[in-house]
Amino acid sequence: MTEETPGFEEKPDVPSGATPDDAEPQAATPPNGGGAAPAGDAAQIAGLTAQLDQVRKALEERTADLQRLQAEFQNYRRRVERDRITVREIAIANLLTELLPVLDDIGRAREHGELVGGFKSVAESLETVAAKMGLQQFGKEGEPFDPTIHEALMHSYAPDVTETTCVAILQPGYRIGERTIRPARVAVAEPQPGAQTVKAEDAPEAGEEKDNGPEEG
Repeated sequence: MTEETPGFEEKPDVPSGATPDDAEPQAATPPNGGGAAPAGDAAQIAGLTAQLDQVRKALEERTADLQRLQAEFQNYRRRVERDRITVREIAIANLLTELLPVLDDIGRAREHGELVGGFKSVAESLETVAAKMGLQQFGKEGEPFDPTIHEALMHSYAPDVTETTCVAILQPGYRIGERTIRPARVAVAEPQPGAQTVKAEDAPEAGEEKDNGPEEG
């Protein structure tokens, strides 16, 4: 039997080059870093979620601001375009209004056969340019009188009309699109007073034969 030396305990074999601490058994590390780790992860996730909500809210606000600015810009563009068209139409109407007396002189010269030679070419060129700018002439004999586009300067009665009619165009009217810049100045004729009543009284009633005088026996 081997004698044991009192006061000494056997120690496990320690590999060469290892420190004494290496021989001590190490406590096993629990999974996930112990019990405090899950709480830290949850706090970190909550913080990131709060930051994400703030970023999402800020993005929604900026998107709404951008949409509002785009709508305001589109409204501004439409308003500017509408104003530009209106100003252009007013400028053209003012210019053509100043040319109407010249066009009237051209029309009178044409009626009297004085539109000849170089004057004819210039007059036709002016009329062509005015037409390209949208000027339209209106007013014809025989059309019904319309107080919105006609101005009656003369009045008479005629037995051959059934309504107030333009019987003579004293000065043609002009319009640009739907806008009248000068009404047509006309002479009008109305039906002869009592003509409709006499015709109605003279007309035979239904089923009544016209009296051609006494029959011969």
